[in-house]
Amino acid sequence: MNINATLFLQAIVFAILVWFTMKFVWPPIAKALDERAQKIADGLAAADKAKTELAAANKRVEADLATSRNETAIRLADAERRAQALIEEAKGRAAEEGSKIIAAAKAEAEQQAVKAREVLREQVAALAVKGAEQILRKEVNAAVHADLLNRLKTEL
Repeated sequence: MNINATLFLQAIVFAILVWFTMKFVWPPIAKALDERAQKIADGLAAADKAKTELAAANKRVEADLATSRNETAIRLADAERRAQALIEEAKGRAAEEGSKIIAAAKAEAEQQAVKAREVLREQVAALAVKGAEQILRKEVNAAVHADLLNRLKTEL
């Protein structure tokens, strides 16, 4: 066989191979490559979008945290003020109750002192009657002299 014919035949086979490849093999490969490129582009776009959303979410979270910190500080301050008010109110009630107890104790002491004076007056009056009886050496009738004894009690 002639080298020119072989070369020509190989050129024709090569041209058929190129045409077959361009017609049937190359379009699915190009389509697959385009789809793959589109998926990669979509993935990159989604990643950028997610990164943007993450940054926005982080900003919202930071804002929410700052708000909650402020609210917590306000609530703590309010609770502290309430506690101080309750303590002051309790102190006031305790002081008032103490004053009442002291006043009641003073009134009771005064009553006991009056009662003790009354008992002491009666005892002094009885002693005075006995003393007078001893001096006079005769019996003094308490019923007869009741008015005199009552005046003596009031004077004592």
